[in-house]
Amino acid sequence: MSRPAVDWDALTSEAVELLSTYLRIDTTNPPGHEGRACDWLAEVLAAEGIPSRRVEPEPVEGVSRPSLIARLPGDGSRGGPLVLLHHTDVVPAERDHWSVEPFQGAVSDGHVWGRGAVDMKGMGVMELLVLLLHRRLSLPLGRDLVLMAVADEEAGGGWGIEFLDRAHPELLDCDYVINEGGMGARETFGVRRPIFTIGVSEKGPLWLTLRATGQSGHGSVPHREAAVERLVRALARIEGWQRPARLVPEVTAYLSALHGAGVLDEPPTVAALAELAAREPRLRSLERASIAITGVTAGVKHNVIPSLAEATLDVRLLPGDDPQDFLADLARVIDDPAVGVETVFSSSTRSSPVDTELYRALEAAALAVVEEASVVPGVSTGFTDSRVFRRRGIPAYGFVPVLLSEGEGGRAHGNDERLSVENLRLGLEILFRGVRSVLEPA
Repeated sequence: MSRPAVDWDALTSEAVELLSTYLRIDTTNPPGHEGRACDWLAEVLAAEGIPSRRVEPEPVEGVSRPSLIARLPGDGSRGGPLVLLHHTDVVPAERDHWSVEPFQGAVSDGHVWGRGAVDMKGMGVMELLVLLLHRRLSLPLGRDLVLMAVADEEAGGGWGIEFLDRAHPELLDCDYVINEGGMGARETFGVRRPIFTIGVSEKGPLWLTLRATGQSGHGSVPHREAAVERLVRALARIEGWQRPARLVPEVTAYLSALHGAGVLDEPPTVAALAELAAREPRLRSLERASIAITGVTAGVKHNVIPSLAEATLDVRLLPGDDPQDFLADLARVIDDPAVGVETVFSSSTRSSPVDTELYRALEAAALAVVEEASVVPGVSTGFTDSRVFRRRGIPAYGFVPVLLSEGEGGRAHGNDERLSVENLRLGLEILFRGVRSVLEPA
């Protein structure tokens, strides 16, 4: 396959400019305002002669929550469409704890700074430019190339990918998806060597509300049947409980690949994972379902014992875990009929195979650009919009092709989020190579 001539220096400069502009568009969710991002993306695409379609539910409290889809048609000789997916919303930023304004799109010290630089407007710009390159260079396409920029991922996707799945399922028909859910790192578990992770699976979200009821009364006469007392006991039992550790096939494949790459000394076993997780907190979540207590609410007045107390739990299930089995276990642990459990959000998860032309193309592209690297199939502890495609049986891969330093990797959702200009260039070249490999007409 011949390689199109690309001026990567010029393209990187364009990427910096585009990302800086994208970061200045405040799409904090809630409330989202993703329409601002869609308007800008549509303008950029229209300037290159590429039409786009805006798809949205009814406005929510006057706020527009659209997603945007643009398509370059192919001849179909290589199969169905390839979707380049990213979300346009971002999580809130605590301005007082940033050293720069989080929605200014500052470019300094070789980085582009702003909320969403890593998660995931940086990837969105790479995908946009890959689409534009195919248009500018008039490259032939053996399948449709689709850019999909969706709303509301940070809040579960109800107004974004889940809405599209419910109301416009035909728009999700494709052969492959590239999204977030895996990326590269310059150091992994203390070993300094470049490792790219291609996400093939993820933990399944199960968001719960515990609701304890009890007798109300005067604060001067406390009693053990009060709602708050019941909730505290339930939370204490949950904090002291964990499911047995186990190795699911997806985690085994990930750890085996890291062992083969020389990052881990031992092949994967439950005991080896437990020992490693004791040193590396990031791996603890791959041993079993995780439970985080994310909120507690109770009380109406300082001297009133309330009749209701609530807590929110963020549960992440391993691939293959049954939510109903987990809920049954949780009820046995709580062991109190006055504490109810409500499922607020749940989404099943599947895994994508590694024996596909797209996985091999992304792996080959990463190794062609960074020869000393290794590529491993990974499991994301967070959930992404890829789950909607995977439950349809469509292979979706989490691959943001950058090599993050410790200073960059820990900044997603944190303070001073930023992406280096060097990583923008790296990501553009790898993504273009990988995508081009599966678009070349048969």
